[in-house]
Amino acid sequence: MLTIVNCASLILMEEIKIIDPCSDPRWDKFVENHPFGWIVHLSGWKKVIEQTFPHIKGHHLALIDTETNEIKAGLPIYEIRSWLTGNRLVSIPFATISDILISNSKQSSLLINEAIRLLKQLKYSHIEIRTLNSSPMVNHKQLIENHDYKHHYLDLSAGKEVIWNHFNYKSIRYEINKANKNKIKLKVAETENDLHTFYILYAMARKRLGLPSQPYLFFKTLYNTFAESNNITILLALFEDKAIAGHFLFKYNGMISVEATGINDDFRKISPNQFLFWEGIKLACSEGYKIFDFGRTSIHNTTLMNFKRRWGTTEADVYTFYSDFGKNRIGTASREISLSYRLMRYMCNKSPGSIQPMLSRFCYRHLG
Repeated sequence: MLTIVNCASLILMEEIKIIDPCSDPRWDKFVENHPFGWIVHLSGWKKVIEQTFPHIKGHHLALIDTETNEIKAGLPIYEIRSWLTGNRLVSIPFATISDILISNSKQSSLLINEAIRLLKQLKYSHIEIRTLNSSPMVNHKQLIENHDYKHHYLDLSAGKEVIWNHFNYKSIRYEINKANKNKIKLKVAETENDLHTFYILYAMARKRLGLPSQPYLFFKTLYNTFAESNNITILLALFEDKAIAGHFLFKYNGMISVEATGINDDFRKISPNQFLFWEGIKLACSEGYKIFDFGRTSIHNTTLMNFKRRWGTTEADVYTFYSDFGKNRIGTASREISLSYRLMRYMCNKSPGSIQPMLSRFCYRHLG
């Protein structure tokens, strides 16, 4: 696709290409320098997703200045193939935070037009584009929007002492002090055995919540891809030398995000989860990060919404944009209130532990 833009006496030429970020060094450099760039935009994320999930394939749309050969804007979009949930395009699968990498609405329209063209070419049912900071620049007549999710984060610029004083006393500061009185210790994961320990805690928590667990291969591949560059850290809470809770953190472009958590419910009363959130916040402050992110939450999950608010977080809307050629075949309500989602939670919660891994693999074979 070739676009010619007249600007005064100059003619600027831009071309949208599908590039392979794993072999084109321009992509990761572009992500690194973009204000919305996040770990899920990097070429490493494509490697992780495609190695873990055979039903997903990534396409990276890049708006290229043909005079300088530089990438000016980008949209990673992934095919998700499923006989159960439908073949579709998603930007970006399994990302709690994602954005179109743009600087104006014109770039947004060009990239979305190309994504919809790809959707029609593949004859898939619909497209789903998840945004946060870029949402004000998305204004496309072929898209419908949903904002039933919230984003909670802490601005770390005030320093950890001021941040501490903004925590709710009873449910946050008191609980952290309780954890310290019980002599919970912090361990930063260093080995695959530590990763496996985290995964066991994560799977335990997911089963209690009635949710499927991401496959261990996903976390292992993530860790092997990003830990060496210090983009991933795993924090473990130890009680009497036993790991009782864990947090899986992404670190990139001035922000630390809690991407997955796990806990042994037998030790919940001594507050290892609050302990780890505070340790993560202190780590972010000490390493010079600007934002500590609590992730995306459905507005229908009031328990989790209130928990995040008690940390003194700022709350922002998360927008998801859809297109299904105007056929109204998809709903825009949060999946948390759908019948299929509630059925999945019931099955995950009630199924014996022995078949939980198999059930989780089945669920994630159709998710994205």
